[in-house]
Amino acid sequence: MSATPSPEHVRVPTHLSATELHQALEELDAKIRTLQNRAHATTANSQHTYHEHIAALETKRAGLAAQLKDAPAAQTPPSDSDRSTWDEIWRGIENLRNDLRNII
Repeated sequence: MSATPSPEHVRVPTHLSATELHQALEELDAKIRTLQNRAHATTANSQHTYHEHIAALETKRAGLAAQLKDAPAAQTPPSDSDRSTWDEIWRGIENLRNDLRNII
């Protein structure tokens, strides 16, 4: 049986890169939304720990968000899709420039 951690005892990972922090925040947001939906779906006065679990996850999310704010910008190279998008934009600008030269 797993115990729900209280918000005061939640540990935030400290060795995550900016990319990993973004991913962790997205995953926590999804978990929080799921738990909120479950809490709303339960009947009144039922015994559940969704609210405590949500509070603990929100505390962890706040810690990760603070770390991300303080983290240096990641120096990751652009992906192939990013490069192809920028190449396509550059080609469009060059074509526009050539069209303008031909008009003038």
